[in-house]
Amino acid sequence: MGWLYDNAFKKMAFALDPEVAHDGAVLALSILSRIPPACGVLEWWHGLPRSLREPVECFGVRFPNRVGMAAGFDKNAECWRAGAAVGFGHVEIGTITRHAQDGNPKPRMFRFPAHEALLNRMGFNNDGAERVARRLATHPVRGHRRIPLGINIGKSRVTPVGEAVDDYLFSFKLLAGHADFVAVNVSSPNTPGLRTLQEAGPLNELLGALQAENQAREAPGAGGRRPLLLKIAPDLTYPQIDAILGIVAAHKLDGIIATNTTIDRPGPLAGVTEAGGLSGAPLARRSTEIIRYISRATDGRLPIIGVGGIHSARDAGEKIDAGASLVQIYSGWVFRGPFFPAEVAWSLARR
Repeated sequence: MGWLYDNAFKKMAFALDPEVAHDGAVLALSILSRIPPACGVLEWWHGLPRSLREPVECFGVRFPNRVGMAAGFDKNAECWRAGAAVGFGHVEIGTITRHAQDGNPKPRMFRFPAHEALLNRMGFNNDGAERVARRLATHPVRGHRRIPLGINIGKSRVTPVGEAVDDYLFSFKLLAGHADFVAVNVSSPNTPGLRTLQEAGPLNELLGALQAENQAREAPGAGGRRPLLLKIAPDLTYPQIDAILGIVAAHKLDGIIATNTTIDRPGPLAGVTEAGGLSGAPLARRSTEIIRYISRATDGRLPIIGVGGIHSARDAGEKIDAGASLVQIYSGWVFRGPFFPAEVAWSLARR
């Protein structure tokens, strides 16, 4: 399958504008998701054999394998139900904001095939929390899904940073009931002011408010608390990470996602002048370093989802060895083909 992808489908896809190719892939998977028998056959074909099946328990959620689809691919809950068919053990949709928004002007996605890197400045283009919640209401509910669903929420572009808490709370209230876990995105470089929410004061206020609302869900009939995770940037200093970990501990968050895209332009990409967040192979080392640092700083007690530059089973293994419990893929999926998640899941299971 890898040979066929590299020599046929990949060439055709890479001849298209990156965003056009992305939208085509979402459409194809959304069609597949509406054909349960086809999904079932593909899931059986790519699924782990009984001898390798060892579901992973993480922050109270049971995952059939360690490999997830990173946020940014299925922004609007259009195709996540086909995730298991291509080998994923969970899908994180979004980023979803309170207000529907078109995102930044096009072009806003760029490929660097020689370096297996992507650069995007999408700007949280999505249908908005209300519309996505209505869509999810027609999908299988928790406990009746093939794989867990994470929902990633962020700040609307039109919302001032000083009003961000209310913006996140609006989305959380609408979407948490549909999620197996909720990820709080304060680390995308493509929404003005968003990364200031990683600073101690704003982050403490935001996580405190979200966790209070989350705890309120434990009341009878309120739907139940959801695991709450924070997604951080790879461009933080270690003292900044220490401060964030203190806040995460104070509010008893369930985990951390490390990392988002970078504004750095490492190595041969130093001359790239396009604005946006860089993902793919050049991010691999930095994200793994941060995973290792967080794992050591928390004595391995804080669950970590490792994401950034996984383009081989070895890359995924390095993140697990560094302290990640789960990993997520996006750019590697683009460069390695549709069944790359299954390949990585098999490799990790054999370890």
